[in-house]
Amino acid sequence: MSPRLAIATLPTASGPSSTLDAVFFALADGTRRALLARLRSSEATAGSLATGFAMTRPAVSRHLRVLRQAEMVREERRGRERVYTLEPRRLQLISDWLEDYRVFWPARLHDLKDFVESMPDDAPVPPQV
Repeated sequence: MSPRLAIATLPTASGPSSTLDAVFFALADGTRRALLARLRSSEATAGSLATGFAMTRPAVSRHLRVLRQAEMVREERRGRERVYTLEPRRLQLISDWLEDYRVFWPARLHDLKDFVESMPDDAPVPPQV
């Protein structure tokens, strides 16, 4: 009997914070990031997405469920197949959230530069350990 892959499911809260949590949770796993990378170029069936992973199709389906719950992929039934498409809106949400930090750090580094340049040239240098 092979060990089962335990894949956590998302908590059921709502609001902007829970949306970010769901997206970061989905992105926290390398398999799910690889699935998203495969979907960048075109839609794919669950079976074709499972190819190349060292896990069962049901395990890949559980990863796809997490991505679906985070609304990072869309699932469409076509006959017997499930076809997955990337939903870029959630990735844009993360990019927008990170933008605050892209602005924050250069400003802080500029402040540090100004502070260091304002120090007198003869300021004592702390001993190195």
